Amino acid sequence: MSLSIQEVSKRFGTKTVVDRLSLSVGRGQMFGLLGANGAGKTTTFRMILGLMKPSEGSIRWSGKTLDYSNCDVVGYLPEERGLYPKLTAEKQIVLLGRLRGMKRRDVLQEMHKWLEYFGIPEYANKKIEELSKGNQQKIQFIAAVIHRPELIILDEPFSGLDPVNVEILKQAVLQLKEKGATILFSSHRMEHVEELCEKLCILDHGRPVVLGELQKIKRQYRKKHVVIEADFDLGFLQGIPGVIRLKQRTSGARIQVEDEAVAKRLFHEVAKKGFVRKFVVEEPTLNDIFIEKVGNKDA
Repeated sequence: MSLSIQEVSKRFGTKTVVDRLSLSVGRGQMFGLLGANGAGKTTTFRMILGLMKPSEGSIRWSGKTLDYSNCDVVGYLPEERGLYPKLTAEKQIVLLGRLRGMKRRDVLQEMHKWLEYFGIPEYANKKIEELSKGNQQKIQFIAAVIHRPELIILDEPFSGLDPVNVEILKQAVLQLKEKGATILFSSHRMEHVEELCEKLCILDHGRPVVLGELQKIKRQYRKKHVVIEADFDLGFLQGIPGVIRLKQRTSGARIQVEDEAVAKRLFHEVAKKGFVRKFVVEEPTLNDIFIEKVGNKDA
């Protein structure tokens, strides 16, 4: 079972929102779809869900086009709140589970399992509007996965959650992945994508500008960061060829360099100046790569 997107474009009049996007996500994989606001992520999700038709290209799940006949294989957690505020959590989840073809008793059994997991069993009979944003997000997550979907789309799943509950939800997502679910995941928090996803795509104005396995992408990215801690001012390193950016810290500096050869030159220069407590060459973060490829936008 896999998700296949082949040469997909979406146009609204003369504006192209998604431009010849191709990617595949296999069973049990977690795939990150990233981009600045307006890059085409949500439009891509809506096309996968069948809410919009591509202007060109094809989207298939296990070789079949996704439509109303097989949409039960998909679970979707939207970025926006999509719950009925006047309904209790139980009525909300039962309604959505029944719409997915589940029996009421099966919905309730699965719901109580998830409520216990999140430590909120007493919220079953609370109205959605009475819950905090974080607990609303938990209920919305339960509603998205109550029918045990094979393909799960998570759009900003950690929105409104404090750090403790972010970790709890991360573990829930990883459990679903281990059970074989295919997960398409979008977040503006690069560290979450870096932690959870093996493969990713970064969209810029609807076009993929980065696509592949995260570790390979990092290895191919030549720019590095050097962290130095020393007993003397490191500002003089700014003038060395190949130094892109130097940020002073209380005990040293973090320096972006073009490649490891420049890092080697920095080491020789600081070693001549005095005692160096720390000299570390770091791999680029996903945030570094995102800014390089998309620009310093609202990410």
